[in-house]
Amino acid sequence: MALDLNSMSAKELESLIAQANKRRAVLKKRKPIADVRKRLEQLARAEGYSIGELFGARGASTSSSANSDAAPAKRTRAKRGPSKFAGTKVAPKYRNPDNANETWSGRGKQPRWLQAYTSKGHALDSFLIR
Repeated sequence: MALDLNSMSAKELESLIAQANKRRAVLKKRKPIADVRKRLEQLARAEGYSIGELFGARGASTSSSANSDAAPAKRTRAKRGPSKFAGTKVAPKYRNPDNANETWSGRGKQPRWLQAYTSKGHALDSFLIR
């Protein structure tokens, strides 16, 4: 946010100076964020909680004070568990006319045999298993 001070009137400049002084006073009263964070962590630990449990932080641990003296963990994305569909087999939808053992479910990358046929102009529907 760049302000063109040369284009401002004396009244506008006085108003801007007053706003800046108010903001500076507020910032002066604040304690450093590291100090506040440390006090919050100590208070949470004293009550048997972790900051993650209280504020829902990423990677919240459920063990309340197991690693109380350890350095804080790096922030990472919350890991999801495996999909409920992981490892399930899907019935094949397409079959190679030259080799009946080669099939494709329609998921993932097309197999080479199907790519070869479709690049020659064959329609994908012609390989459907009916």
